[in-house]
Amino acid sequence: MDLTTAYAAYLDCLSSRRWDDLGHHVADDVRHNGRAVGVAGYRRMLERDVAAVPDLRFVAEEVVAAGDVVAVRLAFDCHPVGELFGVAVDGRRVVFGEHVFYRYAGGRVADVRSLVDVEAVRRQVAT
Repeated sequence: MDLTTAYAAYLDCLSSRRWDDLGHHVADDVRHNGRAVGVAGYRRMLERDVAAVPDLRFVAEEVVAAGDVVAVRLAFDCHPVGELFGVAVDGRRVVFGEHVFYRYAGGRVADVRSLVDVEAVRRQVAT
């Protein structure tokens, strides 16, 4: 399976909340932003994200794959409950992006480097 197909299957797993299938897409010793979290820690992180943003969907606007790396711009259009990134959103609609580099090993995500546009959320909530 090529990386773009593998990545699309991974996003479908996330958006469908098929947490028990996460290990098919993410390495047992996956790292997130330089921190070893393992697949169980990665799952907990995603479950917290979905608890904070029940309508969270992972939409890839741009995907570039080269070698063992997938670079993506994800687009989010959602209604977080309570706080998001330390900002009181309280159910209001926010639209923001995330830039992510995924390194694959053995057909699964082994390393994730992510940068979320938190300022976009702050600007929308402030208006």
